[in-house]
Amino acid sequence: MRVCQICGKGSQMGGTRKKLRGNYNPVNWSRKHPNLQKTRTLGGKRVLACTDCIKKMPKTVNSK
Repeated sequence: MRVCQICGKGSQMGGTRKKLRGNYNPVNWSRKHPNLQKTRTLGGKRVLACTDCIKKMPKTVNSK
């Protein structure tokens, strides 16, 4: 499974509900994946990181 190597964020299951004759019925289950990108850390190591972690990293690392 693909996970962010910085914060550990992984995929999540989410279901939709449809109102039918006054009752909510679970209809579909889908898996939501985080937006993972290959990037470099401060030590020059390549990691898979989610875009939230990339935004929080210092700007000097991302500018190439």
